[in-house]
Amino acid sequence: MRENNGLRDFLGGARAIAPLIAAVIPIGLVFGAVAATKGLTPAEAGLMSALVFAGGSQFVAMDIWSHPASWAGVGFAALLVNIRHVLMSASLGTKMQAFSSRSRYLSMLFLADEIWAMAEFRADASRLTPAWFAGLAVPFYLAWILSGVAGAALGAFLGDPATLGLDFAFPAVFIVLAMGFWKGPETGAVLLASGAAAVLARHFVPGVWYIAAGAVAGLLAAFAGGARHDVEVAP
Repeated sequence: MRENNGLRDFLGGARAIAPLIAAVIPIGLVFGAVAATKGLTPAEAGLMSALVFAGGSQFVAMDIWSHPASWAGVGFAALLVNIRHVLMSASLGTKMQAFSSRSRYLSMLFLADEIWAMAEFRADASRLTPAWFAGLAVPFYLAWILSGVAGAALGAFLGDPATLGLDFAFPAVFIVLAMGFWKGPETGAVLLASGAAAVLARHFVPGVWYIAAGAVAGLLAAFAGGARHDVEVAP
């Protein structure tokens, strides 16, 4: 019976992530095509996707890629992009009571934005289990790697991803995820503060500091909104 429940949970997670897999494949193709223009082979692009498994930091890495590559610069850029995973894992970790310590830490290695969002939705509606999380992570992980390999192999034929409109796939996915967490004007204020700070930092500060600026501004806006709500409901 437990095996049947595990399989049912796995398939449930796979069904939940399926629409986002369809959306992430074009992003993986774009990454592979960009990687090919930087001189990476399909095998190297696939290895990067498998080891890093973070679209944002992989695109930033390609943006600053050089020959020979500045590993310190690439690593620092990846750290800035992925620092949000600390907050994501802290949020989701409080909802993983069904996980053993080992499975909890292993799951965090596969915590992409889309997987985190779907796991949060599941935890709010029902019990989040390791099998359900695996149903999210395994097919999404494989799709990301294979689409990157395919994009690198077809890079010469795809040409500039922007001319095909594929470059919009990345922000489109995040718009959908953000709308899933919409809770009214408070959410809008957080998004507005984060977006404005990121745009200003991108314009005036060199490098990828706009990512950190957007995250900090969003956190401050959320904190201010929470504090204001507490004051309003206080007796």
